[in-house]
Amino acid sequence: MTYIAGSPEDFLAVRQLTLRGTQAEIGHALAAEMKARTGWTPPPTDPIVARARRVWFERNWPQYAARTAGFAEAYGLAADAAVCFDNATALPAGSGCSALWTGSALGRNYDFFTLSWSQLGAVMAGAEPVDDGTVPMASRPYVLTTIPDDGIASTSLSMSTVDGAMEGVNEAGLVVALLMADLEAATPLEHDPGPQAGLSVPQVCRYLLDTCENVDEAKEALMLAKQYAHGAPCHYIVADASGRGFVYERGAHDIEYFVEVADGPLCVTNHPLHRYPDIDALPEDTPETMLTYQRLRTITKEAEAGPRDALDAVSVAIEPGAPWRTLWRSVLDPAARTMSTRFYLGDGDHGTARHSPELTFGVSR
Repeated sequence: MTYIAGSPEDFLAVRQLTLRGTQAEIGHALAAEMKARTGWTPPPTDPIVARARRVWFERNWPQYAARTAGFAEAYGLAADAAVCFDNATALPAGSGCSALWTGSALGRNYDFFTLSWSQLGAVMAGAEPVDDGTVPMASRPYVLTTIPDDGIASTSLSMSTVDGAMEGVNEAGLVVALLMADLEAATPLEHDPGPQAGLSVPQVCRYLLDTCENVDEAKEALMLAKQYAHGAPCHYIVADASGRGFVYERGAHDIEYFVEVADGPLCVTNHPLHRYPDIDALPEDTPETMLTYQRLRTITKEAEAGPRDALDAVSVAIEPGAPWRTLWRSVLDPAARTMSTRFYLGDGDHGTARHSPELTFGVSR
């Protein structure tokens, strides 16, 4: 296996896929990758849920519906089988990120746990995490470029699966990234009901990249989309090559908010912007907020230095034994249609981190 950054000896081992063809052919290739690299198989689901999901995708996200048909074929299953052809898991509560839109570039830090799923479960249950031999849940990300014959090309970065995206850019110049929306209110479900009809959190970015060319289309697409978060809601920062950008949030009683600024940087961390519109009146952080308010103040203050310097100013401090790190820093350029990312490889000496060189990925036919 060839890695574009890191290796199995490092914390991150980053893989890249570039896929061309029809949406069904791209889906078939994604399934082939999953079969070759993992033991994952499409899990069964309630036939009514499966049918509702299939109909929703066909009506609202036909690109994805076609890809799942190719995915099904690769697994020797009918497209209408009562299974889930995606890995639509929710993000664990407690993960954090920072992002800013400068009017010409979208920058983001992806801060996440360094634990495996079983280790995280033990920690959340108050037990000591045990090394069970499985890799950390975010240690095998994908850079995925899809160039469909019948759709919008895009490049995105996924934490571990091939059906969603944490951030990305498409050939029209739309850029998008997700962040945990409300760390204090996040409540992981005791029993995960599994994928539902509509969009899971990691699928929202992919949905926008597949279907939208500018912020107006993205706003409409978000308002039309049925979404589910399974106790860990996210908000999304979206921008385009015209210089416009917004943060999309869902508040109490399913009210939707599009947060924009008239001038200056648009910055977001891990609390609802619509609830705290005045940066000078933010509350103090608590152990549960993971410095979200402090990070917002800092990133706003440092934004004039550029997205890279601003993001480095709020990177997770390297503390031995702490179960999270800034796993990557991306800068997305909608005019150039590029995503430039520096990956965390492990801890260095004296409280420093080892990083890959910053790698630039384009969207080109």
